[in-house]
This record gives sequence, structure tokens and C-alpha cells, in this order.
Amino acid sequence: MGQLLSFINGNDHAEQIFLDFENAQPSDDERELHKTVGEVLNRGPAIIDKLLAYAGCNEFIRRAITNPGPETEDAAWEAVLPSVDQLQEFYDFSLELETCFPKLLVALCKNDPKSSLSNQQALAKQLADIFDFVLKFDDAKMVNPAIQNDFSYYRRTLNRMKLSKKDANIKIRDELANRMSLFFAYPTPMMKVLSETTVKFLSQDTTVPRENVTTALATMANVCHDMVEKKKFNNEEINMFCLRAMVGSIILFDHIHPQGAFVKKSSINIKGCIVTLKETNTSSSPGLLNALRFTTIHLNDVETPGAIKQLLLLD
Repeated sequence: MGQLLSFINGNDHAEQIFLDFENAQPSDDERELHKTVGEVLNRGPAIIDKLLAYAGCNEFIRRAITNPGPETEDAAWEAVLPSVDQLQEFYDFSLELETCFPKLLVALCKNDPKSSLSNQQALAKQLADIFDFVLKFDDAKMVNPAIQNDFSYYRRTLNRMKLSKKDANIKIRDELANRMSLFFAYPTPMMKVLSETTVKFLSQDTTVPRENVTTALATMANVCHDMVEKKKFNNEEINMFCLRAMVGSIILFDHIHPQGAFVKKSSINIKGCIVTLKETNTSSSPGLLNALRFTTIHLNDVETPGAIKQLLLLD
């Protein structure tokens, strides 16, 4: 695994870089930031497990709505409270990502991003870790309508309790509830956090050029594609990790690059990425293809070649 990997980007410029996702360890220069980001990322798997196990309170809510009364409404409220606490945990985790993600962008994009990715492999792996988490979270959230149903019921009940002066011990009040509602209302909330955080970061931090960030994202997407296509890993889990990092990089690139990821002269090998996703026969592949279809913003632009639209939009 020590050899350099080559890829050809959308402008037919050959690049040489290798991202060792299996063995990367932080150097002394990376160690402090790696520890800070790692403290957040280490909790990511538990967040995903809780989201996948989130069953919701549909039956309690249904009874309270169809047969309203103190017994059914109290039961629904008691059922919803711990669920809403869990939703707050998800939301709070997004705020932690919002804080640590710009720090990674500075470390990897302030100077030449290709050299930074190559020379700071542990931080490059953490960038991929974030994309891996975000794609997993959003895919699971999108297919669980109980999340929004539970929180909508919580807010409606909270408003009634305020009117009857019974809200003295409520932890999640209007301002936080409004922010959480906006977060969960979006189909892919974690990716939205990353894109908005990056746009805000680029508007405030003049030491990191936008071109450096898009170059880093294009490099990540192309290298991840290359590693999967050339079967550099025998571990299917590592291959899926690469594909999520690839898709996350494409989506974020598409949100911050003026022309997006799909134009003919894109620095991302977008055709190769789509083909590789389609040829990867796993249960996660349809979700990643849908993420490219519905979470990007430039796919339907007139500048996007028809062949790319057809390749991605057709099953």
C-alpha cells in the first residue's frame, strides 16, 4: 500500500498522491488538531447507532391525537421527552462538527492542498471520516419520518403547555426548539451544516483561498475514486468508506465552486466517480447515488453535459 496512486482529473492532468486510510498516524505537527477533531469524531459511531435504533413515538402520538385526553396525552408527552433529548444530542453533535470542520480546512488548505493532504495524512483521514459520518447520518435520517413527527408533536404540545403555564420544567424551549426544527426539517441536515459552515468560513477567513479548498476536495474525490476503481483495498468496509468520502467531497465541492462539480472541465473525474458508484453493488450505493442526485446544486445546470445528467439520473 505504500506506492503512490495516480489519477486523471477532469482536465486530463495527471496527479500523484496516496492517502493511506488504513495506517495514517499523526505527525508531531498534526497531533494537537488531530486530538481535538478526534474527540468529536470518536463519538460519531455511537450517534449513528442511536439514529439507526431511533424508533419514534408514532403509536403514542396517534393515540393522543385520535383519542385526546389526560391519559393518552400524558403518555405521549412522557414518550416524546426522551426521544427529543436524543434529537438534541444529534443536533448538538452537528454544532461540534461546525466548530471543528473549519480547523481541518485551515490545516489542509491554507498552503498547497495537494501537498497538505499528502503530508498530513492523519488529518486527511479525519476529513474523510467527517464525510463518512455525514453521509451515513443523512442517509439514515432521510428514511426515518418519526424524527420530524416526534419533534413536531413536541413543539405543538410545548405551545399548549405555555398557554396553560405548565412549561416551567421544559429544557428545550422556543429558541433551541426553532433551531432544531430547522435542522431536522432539511432532508440532509449534516451535509447542510458542512456546506453552510464552509461558505461562512470562506467569507470570513481570508487566509484560505476558495481555490485551495476546492482543489483539496477535488483531490480527495479523485483519489478515493481511484483507490476503489483499482481495488487497492480488499476490505469492503474500507471501499465504502472511500466512496462516502468521494461523494461527500463532490457534494461540498459542488456547493462552493462557482461552476460546480459537473461541468465539462471539472477538476473532478465526475464520470468515473458515477460509473464506479453504479458498478459497486452494495446496499449503500443507491443512497450515495441519490445524495449526488438530490444534494448537489449544479447537476441540472445547462452547463452540465447531457451525458453526465443521463448517466446519473438513470438507474
